[in-house]
Amino acid sequence: MIDQNLVIKLAVLAVYVGILFLIGLLASSKIKGMSDYYVGGKKMGFWAVAFSARATGESGWLLIGLTGMGAIAGYSAYWVVIGELLGVFISWQFMAKLFKKRSDAFGAITIPDYLQSHFKTSTHTLRIIASFLLVVFIVIYVASQIDVTGVAFESMLGINYKLGALIGFFIVLAYIFLGGFVAAVWSDFFQGLLMFFGLVLLPIVVWFSMDHGAGISAELNAIDPTLTNIMGRSSDGWMNLFTILGFSMIGLGFLGSPQVYVRFMSIKDKKEIDKGKWIACIFTLLTDAAAVTIGILARIYFTSEGQDPEVVLGNNGEGVLGMITESFLPTILAAIFVAIVLSAIMSTIDSLLILASSAITRDFYQKIFRPDIKNENLTKFSRRSTVIIAFSALIIALIMNYVSPDRQIFWVIIFGWSGIAATFCPVIILTLFWKGYSEKGAIASMASGFIAVMLFNFIFKEMETIGAYFVALDVLFPAFLVSIIVGFVVSKLYPPSKEAQNMIERIDNG
Repeated sequence: MIDQNLVIKLAVLAVYVGILFLIGLLASSKIKGMSDYYVGGKKMGFWAVAFSARATGESGWLLIGLTGMGAIAGYSAYWVVIGELLGVFISWQFMAKLFKKRSDAFGAITIPDYLQSHFKTSTHTLRIIASFLLVVFIVIYVASQIDVTGVAFESMLGINYKLGALIGFFIVLAYIFLGGFVAAVWSDFFQGLLMFFGLVLLPIVVWFSMDHGAGISAELNAIDPTLTNIMGRSSDGWMNLFTILGFSMIGLGFLGSPQVYVRFMSIKDKKEIDKGKWIACIFTLLTDAAAVTIGILARIYFTSEGQDPEVVLGNNGEGVLGMITESFLPTILAAIFVAIVLSAIMSTIDSLLILASSAITRDFYQKIFRPDIKNENLTKFSRRSTVIIAFSALIIALIMNYVSPDRQIFWVIIFGWSGIAATFCPVIILTLFWKGYSEKGAIASMASGFIAVMLFNFIFKEMETIGAYFVALDVLFPAFLVSIIVGFVVSKLYPPSKEAQNMIERIDNG
């Protein structure tokens, strides 16, 4: 007998996919060359860029990971909201316009373009290192997003994990292949709207559908009193401090991550950044707070005192969203939430694939091996590189599922996010705000950030006495600090040329 609910969900999903393909087809008519394919010809409006930047920055962890974190951690999970909001505000308020001004002056359409021009370097060393590290962490990050796709299909549609991962993979690959960056931004805008309204409205619906009882805090206290402690759940003060830092410092990733900053390159002009800032901040505050709240309400509704929440809600609470939508929403709305989850995932995958493709096509192939080739002749090559990167990530995702079936999605995604952020954010910050930063300092920052992510994740977390603290802290904050300090020290030892410093001063004063 056919499951009517599944048919409805698949029908809604088919409509959603149809809209994405239509966006891809419309966007393909806008692609005339590399600038169009990678930064939309630098003609994007603030609404599209703001929603695209936020949808790209959030990814599948917002709906699957952060809702689960809210259920497991309780009130202390709101530190993620505070950290992300601060990161987004600082990025748009203090960094975006300066980055836009300089990248336009350089004629840059990729992050390695920007870095090479900023330091006025005549060698390709910086470009090669930046492109290589970008591709490595993007493949890891895309693999984690494909992994979440499989989990989402399995938990919300009952479709086999591998089949779900493959379906989501081919959907996103198809519309990027057609329309490049324009398709990514337009689809991100559409998907961002779905994410925003879905997340904001869901906890309101759940709240009015639940028996309010004694109130949220009282009911959480009845389950586990530590859930209402905003300063952390441990009796160890140091553990709580490391946990709060780990949650809040996730926002550091918005201070220069290439997949976000390429959107600042694409925006029409600096005035649009002022308009987009408030949209980005409101989106972040409401969606992140809603995700944590959904998790907290699920903890109250589905669990009771003494129960292991992961037995009920899934590994690290990753089944929360599917359980909430099935319990409180009619089938048609639950189906729309499947599309919303896929929106969060795909809006990140599309941006990352285009970014990695630009690193291979422009920064390796064109700039190093074929400087004579014209931009318009590179479109086919860029599409091929997108496919190769995507399949590499798919293979890693399937291996990850096989090798580690008990992996925690929240932290797997954060590892990919942290790798990109710790490698590139300190470099972007120092190029914008310190004239004494040098090319050798930038190379040292990227290399040390990359190495530090690996060390803190695979060495420090495994240490017997302090490992638990570094598990709570995670890798982004310490790796970020290492990258900043190493870049500063090396730049002092090997300062930039006067010519490069004078060029930056002319651009900033012009």
